[in-house]
Amino acid sequence: MRHLDRDRIALLAGLLAPPATAAVLLPWRAGLPNTSVALILVVIVVAVAAIGNRLAGALAAISAAAWFNFFFTQPYQRFTISRPADIQTAVLLLIVGLAVSQLAAHARRLKVIAITDAGYLARIRDTAALAQSAKAPDTVVAQVTAQLTDLLNLRGCRFEYGTLIGHPPRLEQDGTVTWGRKRWNVDRRGLPDTEVELRTFRNGRFLGRFMLDPTPGAKPSLQARLVAVTLADQAGAAIDTAGTGRP
Repeated sequence: MRHLDRDRIALLAGLLAPPATAAVLLPWRAGLPNTSVALILVVIVVAVAAIGNRLAGALAAISAAAWFNFFFTQPYQRFTISRPADIQTAVLLLIVGLAVSQLAAHARRLKVIAITDAGYLARIRDTAALAQSAKAPDTVVAQVTAQLTDLLNLRGCRFEYGTLIGHPPRLEQDGTVTWGRKRWNVDRRGLPDTEVELRTFRNGRFLGRFMLDPTPGAKPSLQARLVAVTLADQAGAAIDTAGTGRP
């Protein structure tokens, strides 16, 4: 919900910030070069894109170019341009604004991914350390079960040793979900509204499976699903090291 609110605020800022900035600069129009005005407006576009998304940044770029035209190119207070130099500046403002808005939004996305990845790596590291130190594999299985529940936003999760009963949807090694012979679009539809199996193998040998009970509407990212597969593999390694299919 906070992301939605921030994006809405960014969209509003993309629409209103450029004309507000142009109005503030208007008293200095006679002595301020148009190129300087354009650079100031580009900064506004970057700021909007950084707090919002690509759409907000693009809206800010278009708004900046339009109000630059309206306030700072002759004839003034009209959406027309008479001088070739002003046309060039307005076009460059639009192009540069669109480009930097995309870069700023992309940088914001990468920052989110990096923070998220740090949490993912911590989960993997902690489970790997437990797998090396735990004498009983059920300790590792219990931790992985809890981590999967939190990571994939599940209502519940359990582990079945060496069991293959039924044909539930399956979380594959590449992070995709298949149901029967068809691929299930998790990003669009969320996880299936039934238990999903995540099989555990070691050296080509099936050891068991985690049975995932998704929360309705849960849409874990591909990265989260790949981390889930890695955690399940670590549980499999602990079971295999113990030399038994059951703890």
